[in-house]
Amino acid sequence: MLKVNNITKFYKLDSFDKKVLDNISFKVDDGEILGITGKSGSGKTTLLKVLRGVESLDEGTIELNGVSINSGSGKEGSKFLIKNTAIHLQRSFGLWNGPAIENVIRKLSYIRTGNESLPEKDSPYYDDMYNEAYKYLKMVKLDQKALHSSSALSGGEKQRLIIARQLASRPSLLLLDEPVTMTGPETKQQVLDVLKELKLKLNIPIIVVSHLPEVHMYLSDRLVFIEDGKLVDDGLPESVLKNYNKDLKPRLDFKVNESKTECINVNNISKRLVLLRVGEVLNIQNLSLKIKKGEIVSLIGPSGTGKTTLMKIIEGLLEPKTGNVCYNLDGDWIEITKFSRRRMELRQKISIMHQEFSLSPHSTIREQIGFKLSMKKRGSLEYAQMKASELNISEELLDTIYRLPDMSENERAMKMHQLNLSDDIYSKLFPKITNTDLENYSIPIFESLNLPLEILDKKPHHISGGEHVRAYIATALATYPDILFLDEPFGDLDPVTLRDVTNALKSINKDFGTTIIFVSHHIDFVKEAANRAILILDGEIANDGKPSDVCQDFIDRSNVKYLN
Repeated sequence: MLKVNNITKFYKLDSFDKKVLDNISFKVDDGEILGITGKSGSGKTTLLKVLRGVESLDEGTIELNGVSINSGSGKEGSKFLIKNTAIHLQRSFGLWNGPAIENVIRKLSYIRTGNESLPEKDSPYYDDMYNEAYKYLKMVKLDQKALHSSSALSGGEKQRLIIARQLASRPSLLLLDEPVTMTGPETKQQVLDVLKELKLKLNIPIIVVSHLPEVHMYLSDRLVFIEDGKLVDDGLPESVLKNYNKDLKPRLDFKVNESKTECINVNNISKRLVLLRVGEVLNIQNLSLKIKKGEIVSLIGPSGTGKTTLMKIIEGLLEPKTGNVCYNLDGDWIEITKFSRRRMELRQKISIMHQEFSLSPHSTIREQIGFKLSMKKRGSLEYAQMKASELNISEELLDTIYRLPDMSENERAMKMHQLNLSDDIYSKLFPKITNTDLENYSIPIFESLNLPLEILDKKPHHISGGEHVRAYIATALATYPDILFLDEPFGDLDPVTLRDVTNALKSINKDFGTTIIFVSHHIDFVKEAANRAILILDGEIANDGKPSDVCQDFIDRSNVKYLN
């Protein structure tokens, strides 16, 4: 049993102490699943970190297995909680490279030896560890991907692998922060059913933080609602979830002003992905589609079916084996997957927000928007080409340097290392941005996103979760791109913040005519935000049309129970 008594927690910010948890009390019985919900920034993740022992508590007590931890328990109290709990934090994809099963074996090795080094295969206990690791993968329905590289797994598969690692530590308390938000309906169903089975098999307290009402309705025995660090409601899920209604803004409805002009042509692309010891994991064959200027298009489908791969090909970050992707640039069709003199001009009009997005914790929002503007504002390309000539940088290398910020953080770091480039290459090549320029660009975007201008001079940890997402969107939009790509960035937002972001995206589309293409597993978001949905199954287009119809087709094919 877990007992939480009057927990209070302060964060020391630059000039003041902020109370993030305020006198919170509850209990969770063995074999009970407690759901926790509330708006972004209300303190839910901080609460889990305190229960985990990685954040201290300033007042109150935590009682687990009869052991009481308080503010005076110090390092010993923290060690006890870390040893007896397991946690999966939202958007945490910290995995070892190599086969998925080795991630779980490493966790078992840590329990045995105190470190996560991979044991030799001829060691006397390796086979037992391998079999136990396989058991945990099977529990999270990932046994068929045991030999797949963790880096090649989809976002939903990575989440299940992380849960398997947590199970391997044999915890007395399991803490899950948004465990299914990045997954498709079928994968959600599998993970939710696994958690229900774990409830019976492990008979330990389980706490699940989620913003998805349907998850709590299906999974949670009891639900608590946290607001501004305070526990304001505790009861049955259907009753507690009504707390969201009071702050939910009306849905912004308007007809998307799509043009008859096509802006992207995807022509007969093929891409096959094969993994060593596994074989074929994805096979896109002769896929074609056209995007019209001003559309809001969503790519949907199960985890691992090819959505992100297709998106990267369309973005020009991954080259297809056959076929091409062409963009309409002022009447000329430019192929984005091959170098040409105009490809940078095309990229100047594109902005990308990745699945594993994050604002830099060390820079203000102003600084991060300034970096984007320095590369993509009017005149920056001509300036960079002049500087590149002075530095004896070829057009091809400049093209690569210009593309790097559009990559994910890991891909960018790897590519820069290969090219022996340091971050200061951007300050050498691109112009500095004045505060006047930055604010002139930012003000209309911030107004459309309903963001206060004062957050420009704040760092990410000083703003709420919802503001963090909208600030990231603002950095992507500050250059006024013609086309915005979003890969599952909104799965872990609460209903109130998600409505704000959805309305903001629709306002951006309406105010600036931005074409928006996004990948999402969030069915309600797709139906509300998009005017066209494309269902991808096994690398093929299975349906293309009205979002409500395509989403229902997806749900029917997935045969899920939690949405009923």
